[in-house]
Amino acid sequence: MQPTMDRARFNMIEQQVRPWEVLDERVLAVMHKLPREAFVPDGYRGLAYADIEIPLGERTAMLAPKVVGRLLQALDVQPHETIFEVGTGTGYVTACLAHLGERVFSIEIDPDLAEGARARLNAMGLSQVEVHTADAFAGRVDGGPFDVIAVTGSVPTTEPLPALEQLLVDGGRLFIVVGEQPLMEAMRITRIGNDFRRERLFETSISALENAPSPERFAF
Repeated sequence: MQPTMDRARFNMIEQQVRPWEVLDERVLAVMHKLPREAFVPDGYRGLAYADIEIPLGERTAMLAPKVVGRLLQALDVQPHETIFEVGTGTGYVTACLAHLGERVFSIEIDPDLAEGARARLNAMGLSQVEVHTADAFAGRVDGGPFDVIAVTGSVPTTEPLPALEQLLVDGGRLFIVVGEQPLMEAMRITRIGNDFRRERLFETSISALENAPSPERFAF
């Protein structure tokens, strides 16, 4: 079974991730090293390396591998940096971030997902990761400021972005997907002093964050 998974992981890198303009060798090495099948629900293990989102219940899903690659490349995480992740899911992106940076503070609104992610990450010896059960849009975030923020679900509007941007250090980067089905766009936001540079990266479509605020009700 393991040689089959190793081949599937190699094919994922060479046929999905690299062709989608992910050329950062550190990112490719981490995705090649980590056993993605260990983070996939049992019923979907055979699809661990497929070019699809894998459902995690009714409202959320694991990001497709190529989107993970683009997210990690866009953030350019350095070994000394501290990361804030919104949406732990099963912990796969969390594990990738932990291998690239120094410390990861991750929050997950679903307590069952959070518990499962903690168990997987602990089993891999990733002691530099903290997973907390929390709603990103309810209350303040402790542990900041952060060098990097990775948001693994989409938000329908740019309204919440100023609050997240303020959690960045000078030079810090934020990855987020903004929009509603079927039109969404991945963005990288870089803090430069008190200003923020926003870059459009690519079009995509991913699951929305639970309780993601709409313009008419958002208040931070």
